[in-house]
Amino acid sequence: MTFHDFNFEEPLLEGVLSMGYKEPTPIQQEAIPVILKGQDLIACAQTGTGKTASYLLPVINQIVSAEKGYTHTLILAPTRELAQQIDQQVEGLGYFTGVSSVAVYGGGDGIIYSQQQRAMRDGVEIVIATPGRLIAHLNAGAFKPDQLKCLILDEADRMLDMGFIDDIMRIISYLPKKRQTLLFSATMPPKIRSLARSVMSNPFQINLAVSQPAQGIDQQIYKVSDDQKIPLISLLLQQKEYKSVIIFASTKEKVKALYKALKRTKVQVEAFHSDLEQAEREQIMLAFRNRQLQVLIGTDVISRGIDIEGISLVINFDAPGDAEDYIHRIGRTARAETTGTAITLVNERDQRRLLNIEQLIGREITLKPLPPEVGQQVEFKPLNSSGKKRKKPGFQKSKNNKKNQGARKPRPQGETKQ
Repeated sequence: MTFHDFNFEEPLLEGVLSMGYKEPTPIQQEAIPVILKGQDLIACAQTGTGKTASYLLPVINQIVSAEKGYTHTLILAPTRELAQQIDQQVEGLGYFTGVSSVAVYGGGDGIIYSQQQRAMRDGVEIVIATPGRLIAHLNAGAFKPDQLKCLILDEADRMLDMGFIDDIMRIISYLPKKRQTLLFSATMPPKIRSLARSVMSNPFQINLAVSQPAQGIDQQIYKVSDDQKIPLISLLLQQKEYKSVIIFASTKEKVKALYKALKRTKVQVEAFHSDLEQAEREQIMLAFRNRQLQVLIGTDVISRGIDIEGISLVINFDAPGDAEDYIHRIGRTARAETTGTAITLVNERDQRRLLNIEQLIGREITLKPLPPEVGQQVEFKPLNSSGKKRKKPGFQKSKNNKKNQGARKPRPQGETKQ
């Protein structure tokens, strides 16, 4: 199957081919025909599968032949970074169509706010917005969705996790009831299904590889003590030349500390966190996208907000508390059927988190021996999905292994088994 088979308008097809798109991904093959028919859609697919293009292409195709001068499509996204990247994809895919778009997000100065208002008042055809900032424009009367034809909820599970459900429902209350609604999510928890039932009409459902990392990712773990983490990362970056690296840390404080440590080396590194001004964040992201910056350190705020091909290595400075976040973190590499490496550093406190991750992905992650330059291999052992301790090279065998299985509490003296 090729993109010619969708019978796109010629200017759109020209844009698709000029961006180097060759064959549609599985989510694109299934979603595009449904959207072109005007049906509501729930699409659940892992990150890095081309889902953004799967909804942008049919929507742009609809706009090409529609009347001009009003907002045709509203796309809600959880973060400003994702909103900006969707806007950039609209610009690229729709370059020859003349379709207009604007990214609407908070954190900018008064000039940016005024530019957003002006674009919406002029009837920009696609609005890509974070929920909070869009509500501000609704209150100001700048956003008029009277003729809206399509609503898209991108990263719907993430928006609900971030507490946007009330904002989303308030925005929807302003929209025409007769519209096409598309919901894209990497996971499908009950709250997403509840949202879908309340805002959609007989949606078609697509489910592709839910909560599974891309097969092109070489997943590895290192068992480390806390003081071995930074030396190990420094060594890994020295041993092999990775052109583009993302390091995820659980807190802003850890991001800053790791940045200071790596800055002392020859690594080109920047920290990405909420204390930065919007202009600084955009400058860092632009440098990273243009390969002028080798290593980017951040929290989960960027785990779903970066859509950049060619990221060769993802490092989890610590195991994420939510197993789903692991999927999104490592999904930054091996995008669009490429390959990449994902390394997670696990200390003794993270044993349960590792178990949850392995249960979610349905297999054990390859355990790598600690390089001797970093120090002595720690002796604690990970649990596998059955709760038994896993035997791997570099770890001492426990004499009390059988007793430790299942972490069963001892029965008080005198108590009999019922």
